[in-house]
Amino acid sequence: MRTHQVVLAHIEDDLTAGRIRLGDRLPGERALAERLGVSRPSVREAIKILEALGVIRTATGSGPEAGATVVADPAAGLGAALRLHVATDHVPVGDVVELRLLVEGAAVRGAASRPAADDLDRAAALLDAMDAPGIDVATFLDLDGAFHVTLAGMSGNVLHAAVLGGIRGAVRAYVGEGAARAADWPALADRLRTEHRAILRAVRDGRADDAEAAVRRHIEGFHRDTDVA
Repeated sequence: MRTHQVVLAHIEDDLTAGRIRLGDRLPGERALAERLGVSRPSVREAIKILEALGVIRTATGSGPEAGATVVADPAAGLGAALRLHVATDHVPVGDVVELRLLVEGAAVRGAASRPAADDLDRAAALLDAMDAPGIDVATFLDLDGAFHVTLAGMSGNVLHAAVLGGIRGAVRAYVGEGAARAADWPALADRLRTEHRAILRAVRDGRADDAEAAVRRHIEGFHRDTDVA
């Protein structure tokens, strides 16, 4: 086992055993190095890996926020891993889209079974922001992504939002390029707005079948019309 893996295994054991919890700060670099009998560069390497995986957040300085703090951002790690595999052509974009259909279909079914007013209002506010006159494509797509991840977060399954966030991060560049290729972006954007409202209504009304069918049509239609697959 390489020395940075020793550090990773130790931190994983502490997390599993509950000795380190969400929001806790990890011991300092020097303390970890001395405790485990490894070099400080090995500790730094392990910390960088954990940060890339979305397990910790680091901050420099000497205040209360300084150091490495345990956070919960699984989408960051999933997105980075998927993005790299897509970039190497090991994972085709079409496979990622297919996974999105499966995950988001299940997510909106879950959301429709337990619609919460605050979550619905937050999703509606994102759609309202997408209606802004003169909104640029990049901002529209960012709000679009936030809307879909918000719906997934309503499902009651924490992995739905994490996986969907990772998927969107992995194909974000491809989606942007596809939108730029659209023959008539304003018309496509209007259709997407209408479809988003239909999805949200189905979730709000508790119509799980309709919500799933609507989100599948929405995703398939966008990828068909932008040739992202």
